[in-house]
Amino acid sequence: MAKTRFKSAARPRTALPRSTGTRRWWIACAAIAVILVVLYLIYQNSQDQQNATAGGSGYRHVAGEPGAGATAPGFTLMSGTGQRISLADFRGRTVLLYFQEGLTCQPCWDQIKDLEQNQAAVTSAGVDAVVSITTDPAGLIGQKIADEKLSTPVLSDPDMRVSQAYTANQYGMMGDMRDGHSFILVGADGVIRWRADYGGAPDYSMYLPTQKMLADLATERQP
Repeated sequence: MAKTRFKSAARPRTALPRSTGTRRWWIACAAIAVILVVLYLIYQNSQDQQNATAGGSGYRHVAGEPGAGATAPGFTLMSGTGQRISLADFRGRTVLLYFQEGLTCQPCWDQIKDLEQNQAAVTSAGVDAVVSITTDPAGLIGQKIADEKLSTPVLSDPDMRVSQAYTANQYGMMGDMRDGHSFILVGADGVIRWRADYGGAPDYSMYLPTQKMLADLATERQP
């Protein structure tokens, strides 16, 4: 006698009630809205902090130590062109020290180029000379200067003694391993008249137009 096979009826899928699906949709929307509000508040707080430390340029910056009123630490470093240059060489003149990240930071070299292209404005602002300092070897700096066709002295500080003396290595993207983007104006008497560190968190500005930098210099410089 043949066995009779019974085919089990497929169980119908239980659909979620329409009210449950709608409720979940509203919960998801509310969660997204909360996240957006939190992100906006974080962004707004960041903008408020940026504006609080932005000078006439609108670029966020701080003034590290040693700052205005302090005697500038002396130094003698090798330039990319093979000359030994000392801060004492500029006694009697106002010199703008520009600490920068070095070979891996093309905007830093663009900054030097922009300074040279705006030399008349820099001189009119009372700056007699510009000297850049970074931590790369002098030989590599010399090659970069030649490639970029620059005339500004760029000095090598491989052991970071000068960078640390000016705490210029506290404002870069590489932690304290390299300098950031710092301008320090040293007066004819060897006293710092102005300082602006643009390379710090959260913006890490590694370039700003010379005219913007001079705007901060004009409003923040001490006599």
